[in-house]
Order: sequence, then structure tokens, then C-alpha cells
Amino acid sequence: MIRKIEHLGIAVKSIEKSNEIISKLLDSSAYKEEAVGSENVLTSFFRLGETKVELLEATSEDSAIAKFIEKRGEGIHHIALDVSNIEEELQRLKDLGFKLIHDKPKKGADGKKIAFLHPKSTNGILVELCEDIDSNEAETK
Repeated sequence: MIRKIEHLGIAVKSIEKSNEIISKLLDSSAYKEEAVGSENVLTSFFRLGETKVELLEATSEDSAIAKFIEKRGEGIHHIALDVSNIEEELQRLKDLGFKLIHDKPKKGADGKKIAFLHPKSTNGILVELCEDIDSNEAETK
């Protein structure tokens, strides 16, 4: 089940410069910076009520973020949706005809399991599904 918008992912050329801008805009500091080697990105997170803003800087020229910025420039890269069970949600969406980039979730930033839906099946929007890594464990306790 989709519960809420978890975060908006924004592709940036410089985390340092963008942290300054977003800090001023939101009147708060980033609560976390994290490198995600599997995606070749450096991330920075800001809280905005129950939602977050994630800045993504490429750490490799062949990363998806570097390619995105080269093609489209800096800006909104994806919308992330918080789900209660990522495996069930992936299957539900696949059964409805959505094209999956990831058939199985993988470890992402900020303590999440993640998987992406292909923008060709979501009206041009890159959608990320997120589940807290320990959410199923917490629900069964």
C-alpha cells in the first residue's frame, strides 16, 4: 500500500552549493549526507514536515544523475513514494501493467529498500518506491 510521498529527488551539480540554497529556502539544515556507491551519488536530505527533499550529486560521469543533468539540467529527478511492503507493491504495479526498472528492491539511501518504475509507464515521471529496511520487522513485533 502506498502511504505518502516520502521525498522529492532533485538532481544537482554540487551538493555543497545546493545545500546552501535549500537550507535558506527551507530555513533548516540538511539532517544527513550519504554516499550511495551502487548509484554513484552523494545524497543530502532535508525534512519538510512528513516529507523530505533529497539532493543527488553524481560521483561518476556515467551515473544516472550525471546523464540526467547532461540531458535536462538540474531539477526534479524523481518522486519517491513510501510503501508498507515494497515486494507486494512491485507485484501489484507489475500486474497493472507498469514497467519496472527493478524487479526486486535494493538498498538505497536513508535506511530504505528501493525500486524504480520506468517513466515510460508513469506519464514521464520517474517513480521510486521506498520502504524502511526494518518496517516489516517492526510491524510484526
